[in-house]
Amino acid sequence: MKKVSIIVPTYNEEESLPHFYEEMCKVIDSLSNEYDFEMLFINDGSKDNTLNILDQLRKKDPRVNYIDMSRNFGKEIGMLAGFDYVRGNCAITIDADLQEPPSVIPEMLRKWEDGYDDVFGKRRLREQSVFKKSTSKLFHEIIRKLSDIEVDSESGDFRLLDRKCIEALKTLRETQRYTKGMYSWIGFNKTYVEYDISKRVAGKTKWNFRKLLHLAVNGITSHSVMPLKLASLIGVVTSFVAFIYMIYIIIKAIIYGDPVAGFPTLMTVILFLGGFILLALGIIGEYLGRIFVETKRRPPYFVNSINGCNPMDFKNN
Repeated sequence: MKKVSIIVPTYNEEESLPHFYEEMCKVIDSLSNEYDFEMLFINDGSKDNTLNILDQLRKKDPRVNYIDMSRNFGKEIGMLAGFDYVRGNCAITIDADLQEPPSVIPEMLRKWEDGYDDVFGKRRLREQSVFKKSTSKLFHEIIRKLSDIEVDSESGDFRLLDRKCIEALKTLRETQRYTKGMYSWIGFNKTYVEYDISKRVAGKTKWNFRKLLHLAVNGITSHSVMPLKLASLIGVVTSFVAFIYMIYIIIKAIIYGDPVAGFPTLMTVILFLGGFILLALGIIGEYLGRIFVETKRRPPYFVNSINGCNPMDFKNN
């Protein structure tokens, strides 16, 4: 019987977990004659009662396993931990807030049995503000233009991955991660299933503007050096225009003399060039900072315990 793993990153989800577990059990119980399931929860440094709830679920249901991270490393690193420890022939990544319906999982499994390696969920209905929708669309359009990867703006981390995809993702050990782009980068045979996104069953979203902006910057800089090329191109064009303007000023001074004039123009040019230089330095700094972090070759994460025990006891089983 094939083993199916459910990877669930969690951070301060004490209110959502009981509801999620109940809904997930309805789905996997209906498929228990076809597949052997495990639920692997990643407790990413939660400060509420999430860890205790996971421990209670583990005691009453052996299908539940949980990884307790040593601190909060972020969802992207949490999913990497899930890939490292998961034991199924395939894995399904899903959030604990029930915005993605577990009822779609049987359809994902059918697609997998048909030979697809990566079956991702594609949102049909998405209740968001106009600002968030427009910025999300703009970000994914930038990703498409600046890199050679295709990222669907209506897809997320809710997806089924074959074992070969999991093994491929495990080899990508960078700490500045944009997993959604990695799914596209590794390739393999992909398809999708559609679903309607729901409101959170409980609690509040953990994604604020700062975290989303950080993820967007990671997404762009992790999969493209085009910003550096654009900075170089703009620098060349600006230098050429400045050189032409300099020739114009010299000729004008020779012919008409050099009266004290043009202060607004001079300030405009200085401010423009200064602003561009700072922007270019900022872009270079983003890439340089990532190089600095990655060259230290630190482990992406540390695990405090697995199912309340030493991490090696779980991994060697």
